Amino acid sequence: MTPGEHAPDPRGARSPAEFLARLQALKDWSGLTYRELSARAEARGDVLPRSTVANMLSRATLPREELLTAFVRACGTGPAALEEWRTVRRELEGRRGYGDASDPGEAVPEAPVPDPVPDPVPDPEERHPDPEGPGPAREQLPAPEEPPASEQLPASGEPPVWPGAPADEPRNPGPGARFRIRRLLVPAVAVAALVFAGVSVVAFLRDGHTGHPPRTPTAPAAGDVRIRVVGTDFCLGERRGTRSGQVYQVPCAAAGVPLYALAEAGDGRWRIASDHPDYGAGCSGLPSGGRVPGAPYEDSECGDPTRIEEFSLEPHGTPVRGYRIVPAGSAPPGGCVTVVGDRAAAWSRLARAPCAPDAAGQLFDFDRRP
Repeated sequence: MTPGEHAPDPRGARSPAEFLARLQALKDWSGLTYRELSARAEARGDVLPRSTVANMLSRATLPREELLTAFVRACGTGPAALEEWRTVRRELEGRRGYGDASDPGEAVPEAPVPDPVPDPVPDPEERHPDPEGPGPAREQLPAPEEPPASEQLPASGEPPVWPGAPADEPRNPGPGARFRIRRLLVPAVAVAALVFAGVSVVAFLRDGHTGHPPRTPTAPAAGDVRIRVVGTDFCLGERRGTRSGQVYQVPCAAAGVPLYALAEAGDGRWRIASDHPDYGAGCSGLPSGGRVPGAPYEDSECGDPTRIEEFSLEPHGTPVRGYRIVPAGSAPPGGCVTVVGDRAAAWSRLARAPCAPDAAGQLFDFDRRP
């Protein structure tokens, strides 16, 4: 609901199709998803199944008055506006020739559509620990052996001078000198190891892996998937018990609500289907046609014409580091699905944001889900 913007007025509708178009505009004005509309109606004591709302807006026939009442109230209009919607509906219904009813003066009432019964959902998959064990122990440096007595000195006749040796050191170093040599070599090796580790950490951070070693990303393919945020131990999911459908990054070991699958939509586009244990089948998408900056990336019922539900899954990097989820269709160019907020924290939400050159928070991997 945009502040200062008036709700759509039904009084200009001259046909059922125009009336339904204004109902769709009313839903857009409310800014609510099907789930949220259903929840608001339930809080008022009305019955408004989300699947029934979706079917109502996709048909060309007038809705039943009780369904219209529950929907308009859930969208946030007042009593006067609600009465206007009822009045226009009655006028359209009373016109001869409306709809496909056998009696020209009687409209065909819309039968309620029951909510789909969700399939049982398996327990979330548990992520197995890294099968690789600890690395090999550091190799001990062998102690230098004493040269044999027969070994000759260099042609210059002078033995090598070891760093740190006092000026009056005997020319043929004994066991004490060898011990001092080892004491000098051990710190040098330790410093070199620390420098190497530091360079490795910087390389990982520069590559966007935040300390996680790079892994070969799984290319998108139709079927069941678990969507992982590249370079992290987070996967995409919802917070069960809420109705918003907002998608977050959650620990992969706890991900599983909803279950996701990829479906090809043609022309290189994909649908990301969701299967929620409480709300059934749906699609991931962006509201308001993906035109609003910061629009939430959310799961809701499929088929809402105001949402972007098709995406391009574009590879990024050479070699490929991951895949961007780019809104397709009527969405403005230059937007990517992005982890916003603290990208190192669980339950950071996903939303539309400008595609960044380094793709930080915008790369995903589509692991096969058994």
